[in-house]
Amino acid sequence: MTKAELIEKMAEDAGISKIAAAKALDSFMDGVTKALKKKEEKVTLVGFGTFSKMRRKARKGRNPQTGAPIKIKAANIVKFKPGKRLQQSLQLSGPHGPGGGTND
Repeated sequence: MTKAELIEKMAEDAGISKIAAAKALDSFMDGVTKALKKKEEKVTLVGFGTFSKMRRKARKGRNPQTGAPIKIKAANIVKFKPGKRLQQSLQLSGPHGPGGGTND
């Protein structure tokens, strides 16, 4: 789903204009971004999941074209851990129905 598709779905579900839905989504993304920029901050949406910031250490890697060793700088990354309700809903509505992808 693209951002435009999400805005359209939000507008339809909430009975608001696409412009209002776009402003709401932009505000949400801005709020999450600002919270994660703060030191040791995370954003928890009960039932949906938690966005958190982690520090990835510097490490050594390889250039895939030349095989030459390279240094990869340390970086902040965003992690998302799904909440219980989201996780359960994905298990129930997976591509292979209840129970996931078993071939029994």
